[in-house]
Amino acid sequence: MPFDEARLARGWAALPPEYAIPATAPSLEEARAYCQRLATSHYENFSVVTWFLPRDLHQHFFNVYAYCRVSDDLGDEVGDTEVSLALLDRWEHELNLTYAALEDPAAGGVRHPVFLALAQTIRACSIPRHEFSDLLTAFRQDQRITRYETFDELLGYCRNSANPVGRLVLYLCGYRDAERQALSDFTCTALQLANFWQDVSVDWKKGRVYLPLEDLRRVGVTEQQIAERRFDDPFRELMRFEVARAREWFARGLPLIAQVNRSLALDIELFSRGGQAILEAIEKQNYNVLAARPSLSRWRKFELAFRALAGRIALGRTG
Repeated sequence: MPFDEARLARGWAALPPEYAIPATAPSLEEARAYCQRLATSHYENFSVVTWFLPRDLHQHFFNVYAYCRVSDDLGDEVGDTEVSLALLDRWEHELNLTYAALEDPAAGGVRHPVFLALAQTIRACSIPRHEFSDLLTAFRQDQRITRYETFDELLGYCRNSANPVGRLVLYLCGYRDAERQALSDFTCTALQLANFWQDVSVDWKKGRVYLPLEDLRRVGVTEQQIAERRFDDPFRELMRFEVARAREWFARGLPLIAQVNRSLALDIELFSRGGQAILEAIEKQNYNVLAARPSLSRWRKFELAFRALAGRIALGRTG
């Protein structure tokens, strides 16, 4: 498959040097270390999450996280639509090579440390290719689509941008059934919505509006109002409606906590509590996400983790 090497070179140059595909493949040990380093240095909550997971799953989580992290940055950190699209195509080519090599080891060709490590995870957990490629579809969509007319259209975006992450976690923990995947989708979509409502002004600076346009029109809010950070009663009503909608999706996903093992249940509860805490932070600001981005303090994050852990310990003692 031909690629515009000059365009790719510009893209790699705009990203951390270690993201680029090396001329020669590293060893498997080096690839695993790369993924662990990327995961633990880029995500402040990752060490908290891994407290709750069996040690033999840590490397698999590092590998999946590294894939997601680089994929996201290829789409969001370059600043040039055509270059980002070229990088995402090249990244998917590496994904395709990985799956081809799993079917035929003689195929070879994989050089990036993320895919060398990820191949071990894919094989061990029997993960379908589309769970990874769907994420790339969403990141390409972000390059081309910056507005969503309806909530259903936004849900379509979430199906590719958020839901695969939860499904990947389920595969890593040994769950493949449709019922648990559907519950996970509710939680992941809810988390995505909470982040959208939290980042209205941040996304505006990137040229994106995730609030459904039909909802803006219904209450009389304009994009110019978002640009000017002009908060009023109609905007408050809009955000109250969207927060309630996200909370409904969290509620739909909560039954998953009782249907997985305790270590994974802790993670699901932690992320669900965290997402709902973002919604509470929006409410505490009287829904004014234009004046300041609602956020959780480090102490609040620790409190949520502690409450999740304490709750599961209590359940274990009484169950």
